[in-house]
Amino acid sequence: MPLSKPVERELAHTRTIICHGYERKDGLWDIEAQIIDTKPYSFPNKDRGGRIEADEALHDMTVRLTVDETLLIHAAEATTDYAPFNYCTVIHPAYTSLVGLRIAPGWSQKLKEIFGGTQGCTHITELSSTLATAAFQTVGGSKMRRNNFVADDPQAIPKHLNTCHALAFTSPVVLEHWPQAYQPPTSDS
Repeated sequence: MPLSKPVERELAHTRTIICHGYERKDGLWDIEAQIIDTKPYSFPNKDRGGRIEADEALHDMTVRLTVDETLLIHAAEATTDYAPFNYCTVIHPAYTSLVGLRIAPGWSQKLKEIFGGTQGCTHITELSSTLATAAFQTVGGSKMRRNNFVADDPQAIPKHLNTCHALAFTSPVVLEHWPQAYQPPTSDS
């Protein structure tokens, strides 16, 4: 269903985030995210030759995390192809400090603790947060595909249940796909 018809308006900003997950031949996974920001108008910018043209990337940044099956980070890399300031790229090496951490609940908060304020780049940190969902989807999907979409233990309760409205233990989706985890709604639900 589309959004409702908006009032008359004019485009002011476009942000595109693209994530890719790759299963590597060495048993690890590369999870990559790219952010591109553009404006529909040109404006002055000293660090970019005096001007950033309409629809030219204001930001174009990419992050790659290499993880294992447990989502332990083995390598981390950040790059910037376009930014409003040349100095932006100086922060890239800080993101190698993610090596040895595990993507797990609380990941976004951990990123804010490490890279909050002037300790990181807002855009690269945001991408690193976005990568968590892509990592779960990539690694989990690869494992499911390897197992021919059959759970190791059909009676086990998958960890992704009860993490959103559709996957609530009381949901008809859970009743249909994971009846062992289903809990009938109570009057409080």
